[in-house]
Amino acid sequence: MFNSSTWFKEWFNSPYYHKLYFEHDEKEASAFITRLLNKLSVPEHARLLDVACGRGRHSKLLAAHGFDVTGIDLAPSSIAIAKAQENSHLHFYEHDMRLPFWINYFDYAFNFFTSFGYFRTEREHYNAIRTIANALKPKGTIVIDYLNVHYAEDHLVHKQEKVIDDVTYYLTKWYDETHFYKKIEIEDESLEAPLEFTEKVSKFSLGDFNDMLAYYHLQLKEVYGDYNLNAYDVKYSPQMIMIAEKKS
Repeated sequence: MFNSSTWFKEWFNSPYYHKLYFEHDEKEASAFITRLLNKLSVPEHARLLDVACGRGRHSKLLAAHGFDVTGIDLAPSSIAIAKAQENSHLHFYEHDMRLPFWINYFDYAFNFFTSFGYFRTEREHYNAIRTIANALKPKGTIVIDYLNVHYAEDHLVHKQEKVIDDVTYYLTKWYDETHFYKKIEIEDESLEAPLEFTEKVSKFSLGDFNDMLAYYHLQLKEVYGDYNLNAYDVKYSPQMIMIAEKKS
């Protein structure tokens, strides 16, 4: 159905992707953003970048706190929806994170909801970190929210079925030495035939991220293990929420 090396372009641009993942838990997402901004002590006039922003879910929450926020994403339909919500301190652009964006402009950059690890080669992942590093001012801060590989392996649910708005999603999950996979089969009466997508996410460890960050002069400062910002535990934490600072 689509090129397996660029599966994210088709899947993230699909309305079914947003139905499956994002049309819930707004209260939880809002509480996480508030908690994170308080932890970071973000100053009033900071400029924030939301990398792989989708339809702007987290960007809007950041902007609601009064900050100037720019969101970028490669999915045209997502950015079209996000742009309808733009205002004087909320801006969206269709952009691939592997390519350079603005330089030395932002005080903070965020990458939420494991919106990383999709690319075919190591070089492409390094390019994405380079884009973010270059977009930050000296002493700027990057926050990356990624799954914890060890926890994900131990808690993998191999088969699930979800019904959302009369659409049925059949989820099949597995992993190998380097990646997690999730096949999503979608049955909707409005479709002529079922749709099928397969997600593929790299099994990056904290050490892998530290290497990528350090290569672009980003120093890891803090790691939290969940959206309540509890301490990270390699076995028991569902997330790795990594905070790093750009060296001057």
